[in-house]
Amino acid sequence: MKDIWRLPAHELAGLIKSKKVSAKEAATSALARLDAVNPAINAVVDHRPDDVLAQANAVDAAIARGEDAGVLAGVPVTIKANIDQAGYANTNGLKMQAALIAKDNSPVVDNLRKAGAVILGRTNCPAFSYRWFTTNLIHGNTKNPRDPSITPGGSSGGAGAAVAAGIGHIAHGTDIAGSIRYPAYANGVHGLRTTTGRVAAHNAALPERLIGPQIAAVSGPLARTINDLRISLAAMSMPDARDPWWVPAPLEGPPRPKRVALCVDPEGLDPVAEVKAAVVDAAKRLERAGWTVEEITSLPPLREAAENQTKLWLGDNYEGQLAAAEREGDPGALACLRGNKSKVFPFDHLTLSKILTRRATLVREWSLFLEKYPVLLMPVCGELPFPDELDTRDDASFARVWRAQLPQIAIPFMGLPGLTVSTGLVGRVPVGVHLVAGRYREDLLLLAGEAIEAGGTPPSPIDPYPG
Repeated sequence: MKDIWRLPAHELAGLIKSKKVSAKEAATSALARLDAVNPAINAVVDHRPDDVLAQANAVDAAIARGEDAGVLAGVPVTIKANIDQAGYANTNGLKMQAALIAKDNSPVVDNLRKAGAVILGRTNCPAFSYRWFTTNLIHGNTKNPRDPSITPGGSSGGAGAAVAAGIGHIAHGTDIAGSIRYPAYANGVHGLRTTTGRVAAHNAALPERLIGPQIAAVSGPLARTINDLRISLAAMSMPDARDPWWVPAPLEGPPRPKRVALCVDPEGLDPVAEVKAAVVDAAKRLERAGWTVEEITSLPPLREAAENQTKLWLGDNYEGQLAAAEREGDPGALACLRGNKSKVFPFDHLTLSKILTRRATLVREWSLFLEKYPVLLMPVCGELPFPDELDTRDDASFARVWRAQLPQIAIPFMGLPGLTVSTGLVGRVPVGVHLVAGRYREDLLLLAGEAIEAGGTPPSPIDPYPG
């Protein structure tokens, strides 16, 4: 079969299970595609063809023995370079971690392997996974395959660029402030931020995470179809005792009314016209699919949630984070920390206590809101994908970026799931929308996401634009 790398993951897994395509053939196709297009975009920064083919051969052998090869049988998948994968460096975009070789897989890697996935390679991220742009001093810059003049997003920028360009059928990403949702938006694919506790996490190669990342940072999938997100979620969310936050929540919750709250301008975000048009269009798609859409003008606290999320993420151990960034010397990481210093520092035990206490109130208010409206539809960002490296140009550009990212930063503070659905292009530049649901209701996001997806999405996978 020609161009196996183009197939949706769910279709490919079915073909491999039925022996119409072998896992080795799928892996060989994926490796050829990586060789063909990765030099132009630098999405994958570490891969070993012999390892990839050995994994594929193991899947084929399991199928030959009559075993269940898993929901992702033989599907090539990429892993973000900030997650432990045995035998590989967990660089997190850092020179100082070039020799940090993981001895064991993180839970999400183990779960993907158990589900039959073939790990194709490791994708790029900015230093410390801080930014919505993917540059660093160890692996270099990742380019957006749709237009190299715009950001590929971050921090899972390599993941978004890879899946858009057909390097792997699914990409793993992480999200603490939009790092799955924004690369999906920027590259014209879909991305699911999971609920805190849905996907088990642990990097044994690194010290234990501070409380902010523990309660807000998650792993999740990026893919070219909503159905591929669904099967990825099933694979990633299997249990693992190494994560004390993991919750055995069902993938399908009780039925809820097909009711959506539409908020075009959340808390004064003031989106550009193209973003507003995309959100309104997505609402119409939902209505055509039988959803009731109610436009609202106010939400539970969003800006306050974003401010507290920023403090908890960057303020806790701010001086230690800044010292590490200075040792690394990465301009983007330094811009992120120095640009936010006035918002997050000083940070003491009383600040931490107040933030965590206030979090309980905000979680309650958002939970009650999402009881009334099972799904919220709003912008991903106030702007179309930014010019690449905009946040390092000057103070005004830095402030512009952080202001526009309000919806993405806020949602993790409550531990809520969020879904980016890519809906179209403005010239070559992707645009999409942001869906939010209650905790552990990713099923509602995927249901609504499919209704929006049915109205049209940017073509993918694509060849990188030469620019």
